[in-house]
Order: sequence, then structure tokens, then C-alpha cells
Amino acid sequence: MQNIISLKDVNVTFDGETILNNISLDIKDKEFVTFLGPSGCGKTTTLRIIGGFLTPDSGTVSFDGKVINNVPPYKRNVNTVFQRYALFPHLNVYDNIAFGLRVKKMPEKQIQKNVAEMLELVNLRGFEKRKVNLLSGGQQQRVAIARALVNKPKVLLLDEPLGALDLKLRKEMQTELKAIQQRLEITFIYVTHDQEEALTMSDTVVVMNNGDIQQIGTPVDIYNEPINAFVADFIGESNILDGIMRKDFLVEICGREFECVDKGFGEDTPVDVVIRPEDIRLIDVNDAKITGVVETVTFKGVHYEMVIEAYDYSWLVHSTKAAELGSAVGLTFDPYDIHIMRKMRDKA
Repeated sequence: MQNIISLKDVNVTFDGETILNNISLDIKDKEFVTFLGPSGCGKTTTLRIIGGFLTPDSGTVSFDGKVINNVPPYKRNVNTVFQRYALFPHLNVYDNIAFGLRVKKMPEKQIQKNVAEMLELVNLRGFEKRKVNLLSGGQQQRVAIARALVNKPKVLLLDEPLGALDLKLRKEMQTELKAIQQRLEITFIYVTHDQEEALTMSDTVVVMNNGDIQQIGTPVDIYNEPINAFVADFIGESNILDGIMRKDFLVEICGREFECVDKGFGEDTPVDVVIRPEDIRLIDVNDAKITGVVETVTFKGVHYEMVIEAYDYSWLVHSTKAAELGSAVGLTFDPYDIHIMRKMRDKA
């Protein structure tokens, strides 16, 4: 797929504070891309730059190979769905969706056809005359999406559009949004701080922090091969440990040596070691290199979450079987479940 949007060396500052720090990014046509990161990381600013609501201090923004830095939002083939849906309360569902087409002075017969297609797409057929303030949050969100899509943009920007919905409805809408994107075959650029949303819907995840892009990759790559401790800690739950890379394929953790699948770090190099909670198995203390004491056991529905105190670390372990509170246990994991990263920060 070819690139539809490219950001090159984009910088944004506000009141002397760096909001975006020289970021570069290519977004492919028909791709579902998610900007993921904590509040204040720059993800919404990046979205606003793509939409034309903000001009970068320096750098270029290109659309289909043409620089669009000075192109106003209404002249870009891009539409936006905001967290606050900004529906017109005095208009019904049909007129809300038709609004943009009427501004373009499209013939009413064509408007009827296009609006009907959108109502079918977002499962709101039969709601045409309903007042928007009588709709549920999920239904209002569908109207906002239909209104944005009826103009047939090449790119749809979504700024945390599910933030106001309850958990069950959010999960349902995640599935629906992905289905809509695949059916229409247009580019979706989505902003969220919710890791599960990003992993569930995206083709590509862009992890951001403090105005920098930390890692770009598929959800599987981001989860299984985090590039640094920030990404590992932000994407899901992780045990992040101090380690020493003794040599290729051998790392020392808690004074014990373990085989791993990583290389190229040099000998006796301090590293960050990431082990996901679901990759740790509890075994008999006599068979383990690392042993500890069970401090907490919490039932989470599909698994038990346990905290094991071992060698000055609080190890997080997920298992379908619970250990006894206060008991001594051994911890083990396989070489390919040990993820080695260059040390990015000091730990307290």
C-alpha cells in the first residue's frame, strides 16, 4: 500500500514547552492506525495537524504526496469524529447526517441515497426522524461517525470517540468501527490512551510519550517485542527487571543466569528485562532458580493475579491456578518469554 499521509520532521512548541519533538511518520492508504500514549504525549496534537486545525512550527505534512501545511481543514479530504460528538441538537438524525451534503448543495435525491447508505452502515435504519438528544451514547456516536463518513473522505480522524461510553458498549463499538473501516476501505487514524482499544482495532500502533514517537509496529510486535521499558510498561502489564547481558543468549536476572533469544548487546551490559505476567509459571521451590513468597492473590475472572515478593522485586504473575497466600513458590519462564532491551531509565 502507498503512503497517504506523511509527517516529516514536525515540531510544535507552546509557551516554550515542546509538544511534538521532530516526529516523522508515514501512514498507508486503507490502514487503521492508532496513536497511543498517556495524556499530554502529543497524540491529539498530531491528529490536529493532520486535520488542518493546527500548523506545525516546522516540518512538512503531505497528503498523497502533496504538501498541505497551509491547506485549511475544509479543503482536505479528511473528516474528524471528536470525543464530544458535536451533534446539532435542533436537528434529527437524518438532518444531522445530511448537513455537510447540504452545505455542498448536493441534490436532495442524492442526499437521501447517501444518508440511507450511512444509516445502514451504522445500524441506525429507522432512526431518521429521532431527535439526537433522545439517543443513547452509542447511538449518538454512530450518528457522528455517519455524518463524518457521508462526505466520503479518504481519511477519518477519531479523537478518543469511545471515551464517554461504558465498558460493554466500548467493546461493541471497537468491533463495529473496525468492521466499518474494513468495509469502506479508507484510512482511519485513531487516538486513545486505552491499550486494549489500540491492540484490538489497529493495523499499526504508534506509541508516543513526551512528544516523541517511541515505537511503531503491529499490535503483536508492540506487545511481544517492546523497544524500551516505557512501551513495555504502557502496553499491558509487565515485570520490568534490572539485568546484565552476560553474552549473546545469556542474561543474568536476580543473580541467576538464564538462556534467552536476544543477542548483540555486548558482554556484561546492564539491560532492562521484560517478562509478561502470563508467561511466568509457578513451580516447586526445589526446582526453581528464583523463589519467593506469595503476598497477594486476586481473582480476575479468567485468571488469578498474584504478587510474588522475590529478590527485592514484586513479581506480577497471572495464572489459572491460585497459589496459597503466604506460601513459598518457585518462578520459571521460557527463553523466548524473556525480552531484553537497552536500559532507557534508572529505577528507584
